Amino acid sequence: MNEVAGLHAPASRERAVAVGLVLLATLSPQAGAAFAVTLFDELGPAGAAFLRLAFAAIVLWAIWRPRLAGDLRLAAAFGLALGLMNWSTYEAIARIPLGIAVTISFAGPLLAAVIGSRRPLDGLWVALAAAGIILLVAPSSGGSVDPVGIGFAMAAAACWMAYIYLSKRTGAAFAGGAGLAIAMAIGALVVLPVGVTRAGDALGAPDLLAAVLVVALASSVLPYSLELVALRRLPAAVFGVLMSLDPAVAALAGFVVLGQDLGVHEVLAIGMVVVASTGAAALSQR
Repeated sequence: MNEVAGLHAPASRERAVAVGLVLLATLSPQAGAAFAVTLFDELGPAGAAFLRLAFAAIVLWAIWRPRLAGDLRLAAAFGLALGLMNWSTYEAIARIPLGIAVTISFAGPLLAAVIGSRRPLDGLWVALAAAGIILLVAPSSGGSVDPVGIGFAMAAAACWMAYIYLSKRTGAAFAGGAGLAIAMAIGALVVLPVGVTRAGDALGAPDLLAAVLVVALASSVLPYSLELVALRRLPAAVFGVLMSLDPAVAALAGFVVLGQDLGVHEVLAIGMVVVASTGAAALSQR
């Protein structure tokens, strides 16, 4: 009996470590996103997204020194999803509160967690999350949520779902973080035209570059690297719903850093999405 328990202990510890990495990867990018909003006046959302991706690519390339070999089409697809996810997220949080934007975009990981499931309760979690999102954007909520911002948040949700699947495959196809480094560079190239056009001369401002470098480390290098390691140890479904605290953490970051207050109905709506993802997580793990 003890021998059996001993065999399961390493696997349990490995999964616990992976869970811890995902939780840390949840905290870091929301704080980085909140600080990134303060740079939008000078750089614009696209310019900030481009610099974040470019700096992250440089750092990751220096760390992993990837070779342009292997399944480059997979890395390119991952980079496309990565670039569009960052850009659409920044365009969303430039128009609507951070907590609301992340809550809407969190529909992507939730769907990734339950897609293909035949469990009736999974349908209940999706319905609960959908109700929470509708409560956030419905005119009865005050009618102040920018529809363009909502559209960008929904686009980020689709990219986030693609990111979860492509990240796991990329992590398995490339050694270490080589695939992530290649994908990050491709993501920067995807956003480059619109980013350079929007930011203009501000791209050369030393103080802005230093600020974006910090954002890149907090929002891209650290969380994506941690997620890539975690995805090697966790199923995509479990990974998706373990990030269920994202909306709540984003709302807190928006309040602390940006002073974005949320009403009772908005807090309730965010709570509905968190409860839905937590419920799906419990069933997935069981």
